[in-house]
Parts: sequence; C-alpha cells; structure tokens
Amino acid sequence: MSHFLYLVRHGEQQDAEHGLPDGPLSSRGRKQAKAVGARLAKVPFDTVLHSPLQRATETASVIAKSVKDLEPKPSALLMDCVPSGPSPDMPAVFEPFFGGVTPEEIDAGKAQMADAVAEWLSPARGERNELLITHNFVIAWFVREVFGAADWRWMGLNQANCGLTIIRVRSAKPPVLVCHNDLGHLSPELRTGLPVEQPY
Repeated sequence: MSHFLYLVRHGEQQDAEHGLPDGPLSSRGRKQAKAVGARLAKVPFDTVLHSPLQRATETASVIAKSVKDLEPKPSALLMDCVPSGPSPDMPAVFEPFFGGVTPEEIDAGKAQMADAVAEWLSPARGERNELLITHNFVIAWFVREVFGAADWRWMGLNQANCGLTIIRVRSAKPPVLVCHNDLGHLSPELRTGLPVEQPY
C-alpha cells in the first residue's frame, strides 16, 4: 500500500519584496495557482490541506476550482516555520540566517515538523492522494526527511512559487521522492520565488 503527497508552495505574495510576513496573492500568484490547479485537476485527491496563512489559503482556494468536490481545510502543521537551528556540522555560510530567529521560534518549528513528519511520512495505511499547500521551508524539511539528511540540509533546498513536489509514502519501504520543484505547468514568466533567477 502507498499514498502520494503532492506538495505545492503557495503562489507569489503581493508586495512580498517589502518584507511583509503575510498577505494576499499577487495577480501573478493567482495565475500560478490556476496553472498548478489545472495540472492537478485529474488527480483523485482524498484531502486538500493548506497552511492557515493568507497566501497559502488563497492559493488553495484557486486550486480548489480545478480540484472538484473537495473543500480545502487549514492545518497548523503546514504553517511557515524554521524547522531546525544551527548545529556544529552546519556550514558557517548559513549562520547569518539565524540572526533574527529566536530559540522559541526554532523550538516551535522543530515540534511542528516532528508532528508533520509523523502525520504524513509514516508508513502508508492505505491508498490515497493528499494535496498539501504550504511553504518553502516546510517542503524542504519533508524532502530532507525523505533522504535522511542532516537537519541543516533543508537550507538551500528551494521551491518556486506553485512548484510541485511529489513524495510516495510506502507501507514496507522508506518514502521516495517522485519529483522536486517541478515547474512544467508554469510558463517562464510565472516562475518566481527562487533565490537565483533561472536562465529560462
């Protein structure tokens, strides 16, 4: 038995470049969400869950117009978070990131993602498809978990806005990464959210 997790990062946020912690989707973000929704329209999803933050909630609402007969529901386990803190084996280049992150935020992120991994990456108990609309760091942590990599390796794993990552969770074997940050449904002008502009 196995089930598939379809992980989608939220669409581009309006005025994200001004450092706002949350907000509505930009017009381009809505186009991104519509594109990934069209791509996933024929997948027989059992559940559609999303982060409670506005940018993820709006992404889920747009996608739901293509994914019929399912009402998206919020899940606190998909909130944006910092999944782990600095460690002795972490390259020093990542240290500045944690300058504005409190120990309490790190502890909360660790607890959240431990619960999320237990919820979605435990051995499959049946055939099902779940769509999770969430954030860059959350998806990166899931991918890191699949490979059993060091905790800090979620850093540098980036997903574009409305990029698609699929994980297959199996009953008797470890989960496997089917695809990561697939952008085939997005035209070049809709490919945003990566730290380095792509040459396409």
